Amino acid sequence: MALLQNESHNGNSMLKQLKTATLLFFLLTILTGLLYPALIIGLGQMIFPGQANGSLITQNGKVVGSRLIGQQFDDPRYFWGRLSATGGYPYNASASSGTNYGALNPALQKQVSDRIGALRAADPGNQLPIPVDLVTASGSGLDPDISVAAARYQAARVARLRGIPLERVQTLIDRYTTERQFGFLGELRVNVLELNLALDEIK
Repeated sequence: MALLQNESHNGNSMLKQLKTATLLFFLLTILTGLLYPALIIGLGQMIFPGQANGSLITQNGKVVGSRLIGQQFDDPRYFWGRLSATGGYPYNASASSGTNYGALNPALQKQVSDRIGALRAADPGNQLPIPVDLVTASGSGLDPDISVAAARYQAARVARLRGIPLERVQTLIDRYTTERQFGFLGELRVNVLELNLALDEIK
């Protein structure tokens, strides 16, 4: 008789634990799977709506890109960004990657040589040293920015081909230069897409 009572007690105890575990499972699912994400999304939309939605850039009411992802520019009338090593096509956000080439890798040397040739061909009279970020890919392959030196290197070419004063192009570079984060982290940089869109606004 005592044995039957003990088994009954154990069965009730297991059932109680199962009910508790099931209840906790559903409560935590609602809390961490629904309420918490909804709270974070809501706060993001209220406090940082631009960043929360991808830092999108619009022109005439249409999305033309993001401040966080570069775009391919080959026309010499535009500023060129960094090379992209992403799979499929340049600046493929779903396949972010660098080349992982070592400094002595022949493939890297060819890549650099080809880009130097393209830059020289686009601006034969420019004998300034070519900034390294114009001939190498970034670690992500998505870099939307170039150094100020890289922008200034291209300024004369862009001004000449567009028939606008060099000083005006340099002013645009200054306007779209982003300062170091907190005044000391990183380097000064220029967003290529924003700069090129501003160029197209010049009549």
